[in-house]
Amino acid sequence: MTDSILSKAATMEIPINSNGDSRTAEDDSLEQGTQIGGSLDEIVGTLPVAMDLQQVMVSGPNLNETSIVSGGYGGAAEGIIPTSSIKDIRSKSRGIPPSHSAASRIANQPGHYPAPSMHHSNSNPSMMSEEAARGVAVEKFDSVKKWSINTYKCTKQMFSERFGRGTKTVDMELEAQIDVLRETKMKYERILRLARELTNHFYNMVQTQQALGDTFADLSQKSPELQDEFGYNAETQRLLCKNGETLLGAINFFVSSINTLVNKTMEDTLMTIKMYENARLEFDAYRTDLEELSVGPRDAAAMVRIEIAQQQYQIHKDKYERLHSDVSIKLKFLEENKVKVMHKQLLLFHNAVSAYFAGNQQQLEQTLRQFNVKLKPPGSDKPSWLEEQ
Repeated sequence: MTDSILSKAATMEIPINSNGDSRTAEDDSLEQGTQIGGSLDEIVGTLPVAMDLQQVMVSGPNLNETSIVSGGYGGAAEGIIPTSSIKDIRSKSRGIPPSHSAASRIANQPGHYPAPSMHHSNSNPSMMSEEAARGVAVEKFDSVKKWSINTYKCTKQMFSERFGRGTKTVDMELEAQIDVLRETKMKYERILRLARELTNHFYNMVQTQQALGDTFADLSQKSPELQDEFGYNAETQRLLCKNGETLLGAINFFVSSINTLVNKTMEDTLMTIKMYENARLEFDAYRTDLEELSVGPRDAAAMVRIEIAQQQYQIHKDKYERLHSDVSIKLKFLEENKVKVMHKQLLLFHNAVSAYFAGNQQQLEQTLRQFNVKLKPPGSDKPSWLEEQ
């Protein structure tokens, strides 16, 4: 069927006009439309010839790569109309932009991927980093501003109290307990210092007794005429050295317990007291600020400042009351703990010293067992040979 159509198309007679030209009426109208720029309807009217040729030449070349010649075989080059232009004209007649049809052909080709938009992806991280940096800067500025205002108010309140112009919130009972604690801590620190000095002196004495006992033992072997006398003294010094090490264990336990009570338990309570005193100063500062604003004018701006001052006053009042309660509770528990610890340690110190100077070795060892004091083995205080390197 296709071969018959092609043969028929090949043997068709081409009419020649009076001038011997092979142009048809359709070709003349198409040339006039392209050269003069006629209307869309005139150009579209010339398309049936090209469409018929495309339908007839089924096995011919691809029309996308051909062109329709509107002139004769020896005509000028301007008479050549590419088929892409014809397709654009057909797209115009259907209401489709010419560029859209070409772009759609390229986009629909296999292996073609649209290029990503780089402007949006590059701008977002920079914008996010700038916003994050701006947020951090604003947060730091606000914190510095709040700290400056709070420091100014507290400094003003402190100077007012020292010069007698400001009022101070005072709990007489709690202040008296705080003063007693500070005085007690100073006395216990003195006990701790003296106990450490006693430990050092007694340790030196024990070391001297041990050296003296070794010397007596050596002389008892080298002096036959005084062997018994040197032997008795060597045995006595060795016994005193052993009891002295036991007493040193009791004194060290006493010193360790006093150190924990003074430098940990009491110090923790004093830190809470310091926080309470700072909270009291802030509370009085904001209370004074609120009182000064309350006696001033009552316009709109002043009312806003009064409301803000009232909120700050309430916040610092709650903080002051909370720390006031914490200090009262800690002082109570500290007093109970102090009595319990000192009762045990003073009894241990008394019994150990009495047994040592009475020469009662059994009572001294029993005292240490009673208070669960474990003695370190001889030489444990000395560093190992690895630590000495």
